[in-house]
Amino acid sequence: MSAPLLCEGRVVIVTGAGRGLGRAHALAYAAEGARVVVNDLGVGLDGMPGPDNPARQVAGEIRAAGGEAVAHGGDVATTEGAASLIRTALETYGRLDTLVNNAGFLRDRMLVNLDEEDWDAVLRVHLKGHFLPLKHAAAHWRAEAKAGRTPVARVVNTSSGAGLLGSVGQGNYSAAKAGIVGLTLVAAAEMGRYGVQVNAIAPAARTRMTERTFAEAMATPGAGFDAMAPENVSPLVVWLGSAASAGVTGRVFETEGGRITVMEGWRPGPTADRGARWTPSEAGEATLKLLAEAEAPGAVYGAQ
Repeated sequence: MSAPLLCEGRVVIVTGAGRGLGRAHALAYAAEGARVVVNDLGVGLDGMPGPDNPARQVAGEIRAAGGEAVAHGGDVATTEGAASLIRTALETYGRLDTLVNNAGFLRDRMLVNLDEEDWDAVLRVHLKGHFLPLKHAAAHWRAEAKAGRTPVARVVNTSSGAGLLGSVGQGNYSAAKAGIVGLTLVAAAEMGRYGVQVNAIAPAARTRMTERTFAEAMATPGAGFDAMAPENVSPLVVWLGSAASAGVTGRVFETEGGRITVMEGWRPGPTADRGARWTPSEAGEATLKLLAEAEAPGAVYGAQ
């Protein structure tokens, strides 16, 4: 007798699901019985319009394998695009259980060369592109809870090691991904009363974004376990998006290959309190003593 499917009957939205991690997530959810709304704007690595419609292609893959899926090509970093994404799930399948925010692109520059337009574009798609679908999904789930139909809802956001540690040449991307962590923590605190759990992952995998930026590390191995395959990240994402993850919220997980790590950031470390105002020299002397007692920070990606 086969084991029950983890997401049987659930309706799942995955943004940026036309390629890479998003595609892997969409296929993995479908394999576990979910009905999937496959969102992708179909743009290139830099966010400019592309020639194909990958959302339709992935939805077609799911249906060809016997699953249920519908494509959505709207821009989730706009109010109308995000609202129509939620409506697509509700009008097609009559419910929404899980939102996976994954859409994004890169415009890498060192800070002194980073144009305001490239800053705004990356913050828009990553951070605003998380906020708006989350906002519209949360409004639906809150209404359900107030009507006495408290959902078993899940949100999985996509941060990055760049957002946790910083990454040289990726000031805009790192800032956006750090913002997603903050958004995750607030959403988990605010939405728990409505039956919604919110977590974030910081994945490392081979995608259009990483295979250029970290070409050597992301190279496909000739044989053996492909640690950088995006499909390695999806099992955790599927579990977090299922009812089986009950009680897990407000957490950030780093995941790569066969490794899962619970991230523990920004805890109070060594402290000094003199009970009165410091002079600048005294504050400096005390700070140096505290730093000597503190753990060293993680290395910034790409730092020499």
